[in-house]
Amino acid sequence: MGPVQTPLAFIARRWTPSPRTLRRAALSAVVMSVVIIVTGGAVRLTGSGLGCDTWPKCTDDSLFVTPEQGFHGAVEFGNRMLTYVLSAAVGWAIVAARSTKPWRRGLTRLGWAQFWIVMSNAVIGGITVWMGLNPWTVAGHFIAANGLLTVAVITWQRTREGDTTPRPRVPAPVRKLGWAIVAVSAALIVLGTSVTGSGKHAGDKSEVPRMPWDWTAAAHVHAIAAWVVCALALAMWLVLRVVDAPDDTRARARDLIVVLLAQGGIGYVQYFTGVPEILVAAHMLGSALMWIAVLRLLLSLRERPVTTPGIPAQPDAALASA
Repeated sequence: MGPVQTPLAFIARRWTPSPRTLRRAALSAVVMSVVIIVTGGAVRLTGSGLGCDTWPKCTDDSLFVTPEQGFHGAVEFGNRMLTYVLSAAVGWAIVAARSTKPWRRGLTRLGWAQFWIVMSNAVIGGITVWMGLNPWTVAGHFIAANGLLTVAVITWQRTREGDTTPRPRVPAPVRKLGWAIVAVSAALIVLGTSVTGSGKHAGDKSEVPRMPWDWTAAAHVHAIAAWVVCALALAMWLVLRVVDAPDDTRARARDLIVVLLAQGGIGYVQYFTGVPEILVAAHMLGSALMWIAVLRLLLSLRERPVTTPGIPAQPDAALASA
């Protein structure tokens, strides 16, 4: 009898995904990370944050939503169920990375990092319910979701690259500007949680505590940070033209400016129209798209050439017939 194999090793011996399959698996995790951010916002914006009043069960007596909990219970429970879809997408990325030939250990570790972030954030979500939608835990839940999105985007990018040492594509000062955009954008997202945590949409119709400051003041600080990001993004676009950066890098800078303009427009409209729920949801989607654009820009400033050809992919049917 041979050594006992893990399920991942068993699959890896019998299936080699094509590069396209690997990229699609990684992209599915990115898409679901965005979906879970937006649907999590929908839970709060519909006042369904305590639709399931406990965790991990939906009620003290039922694992599932009951008719008595009505619309809000269905919304909250539906968002919880999407966590399983997200986990499936992350699982697919892990299996595809582990099955790639030759085995890319770093890529597999990125997949597992996503898995542990999903599990950790599920616990944070449960704590948020237990604490009656405390705004600080709500903010932590959102930031952790963006942490997952970060790793998912990096994994997606790494599926197109080799495992060689990163090689810069632009001068060092330009790379430092890229990191400055990442830092200020991260601060912008965190400041956005201060607007949410002190604002009108508490997530439930009952009395929910808010962060101890005026939400309009928090919105002004948030807007200042947004303008700084816009200025840095414009500077990056101009600098990349001066240093004759690769076309795809300049395209990433252009994409970021477009997303920032759209996101800024939504932000100002929602502020001056009383923060309607639909615009807040659009702003949350824009936040995720902005962060993806920022990360893609940063990752395009260096490259990891593919140096060794992989083993040709085997048809998916080969696994079923093995």
